[in-house]
Amino acid sequence: MAESEQKLRIIPLGGVDEFGKNITVVEYGEDMLVVDCGSIFPKEDMLGVDLVIPDVTYLIKNRERIRGMLITHGHEDHIGATPYVLRQVPMPLYGTKLTLALIDLKLKEHRVNGVSLNVIKPRDEIQLGCFKIKFIHVNHSIAGAVAIAITSPAGTIIFSGDFKIDFTPIDNQVTDLASFAALGSEGVLAFLCESTNVERKGYTISETKIGQTFIDMFQQAKGRVIVAMFASNVHRVQMVVDSAAMFGRKVCFIGRSMVNVTRVSMSIGELKIPAENLIDIDDIDSYPDEEILVVTTGSQGEAMAGLTRMAYSEHRKLQIRPSDMVILSASPIPGNEKPVSRVINQLYRCGANVIYGQLGEVHVSGHACQEEIKLLHSLIKAQYFIPIHGDYSKLWQHAELAESLGTPSQNIIIPEIGQVIEMNKESLAIVGEVPTGGILVDGLGIGDVGNVVLRDRKHLSQDGLIIVVMAIDRDNGTLVSGPDIISRGFVYVRENEDIIDRSRDLARTIVLSYGTISGSEWQALKNRIKDELHRYIYDKIKRNPMILPIIMEI
Repeated sequence: MAESEQKLRIIPLGGVDEFGKNITVVEYGEDMLVVDCGSIFPKEDMLGVDLVIPDVTYLIKNRERIRGMLITHGHEDHIGATPYVLRQVPMPLYGTKLTLALIDLKLKEHRVNGVSLNVIKPRDEIQLGCFKIKFIHVNHSIAGAVAIAITSPAGTIIFSGDFKIDFTPIDNQVTDLASFAALGSEGVLAFLCESTNVERKGYTISETKIGQTFIDMFQQAKGRVIVAMFASNVHRVQMVVDSAAMFGRKVCFIGRSMVNVTRVSMSIGELKIPAENLIDIDDIDSYPDEEILVVTTGSQGEAMAGLTRMAYSEHRKLQIRPSDMVILSASPIPGNEKPVSRVINQLYRCGANVIYGQLGEVHVSGHACQEEIKLLHSLIKAQYFIPIHGDYSKLWQHAELAESLGTPSQNIIIPEIGQVIEMNKESLAIVGEVPTGGILVDGLGIGDVGNVVLRDRKHLSQDGLIIVVMAIDRDNGTLVSGPDIISRGFVYVRENEDIIDRSRDLARTIVLSYGTISGSEWQALKNRIKDELHRYIYDKIKRNPMILPIIMEI
């Protein structure tokens, strides 16, 4: 196919019809780029799972064509999968200083070596294969956020990344609207824009708005102040630390990610804290409560995060006291409302003064509301529009908003994960699909937890386990001992001895009915024990435990 006839292809491998796991492939001819590489929180029914990363089978199959990975910013939903993906598909990375510093931290933690990290600055332009790439500064709730414009022979596409238009940002660097306008005047083929706050009318509040709130809170606080937030929100960490300094408070960071991110941010100059203002957790009790600020993780109710462990008295060094003021400076990610509510309730049980979104302006969104989104659409004036980053209802509403601004409905595609979207100046169409899905990470295991394992975990969590153990003579196949019944999470044995005894008698009757038992009959025997015990237990108490017969030879 002649170059002029080739089409640009966009393939979202995540980040659409979900909040998180953002990763998109851009293809032209033999050249491929990857934009972002994020993870997502596991759903509540994914018992024991730590996080979910995208299925990159398509990248593995096309590894020779990949020219690089472009990262918009350093939040987990955009970088969380990098160590897992780069171990399978090495490629050079391009991002701003803080973004790559956070990725480098992850790569070292996971012992992934040899990755080329290339620091870029806003308005830098690079060439990768046939693609010319420009990075555009945007405001967000983390430093170093950029939008990305990718120009190919078929035309220019723009990824907004996560953004808002803040005219009074903490670092005084406003969103680079001039670059968006310049690209719009040159002609943009497609715009891929985040949809997080598309339902909200008006404008997002400036980050500086909550600065006064923190000052007011510190002024009221009589004891320790404990602030929970995302570790990556470096600008807000700076704001909280500055407010604490005004009232003579020492700062202690708690939580692995909080400690790691603040250390990296300080080393590259993104976070400025005088050494004399920092204290270690072991030194907290050496100071009066009114001189302490604790900045911790746990704003999303994560089970192992700092704030959660403090609230439930599971933290080794620090527990919540009635004199504490606890500020949750974050709003729950969609799907995390229940864990956050549980932690808030527990903080109240501890007697703390709890302040969260509904009780004070302690958090502002890092995402654009309708008027800001409209402004970017109007500046860019793209021929095609593809909404990203949001569940389906938000993508749909964003598509309607784009149509109200003049984009014809036939020029808008609401994408699904894995769809291949093909375009040039003459046409836009979905032309196929690639393998996609979520890979579950549990501890050091990647992808070894699937639907069957999750089903078993759910079964165990709901109904418990019965183990039927027996010993068979190796020589003559007769029952030597047992069957014994072991119950875990099913019933309290001492109060239900009749059920356990009847279950044991039933299993024994089944085994004895075989007389001598050869090895070839073991599976049939196990299946019969499971079936008849299931039937008896369900008829008796309407429960359905997992039943595991074990036969030993002696």
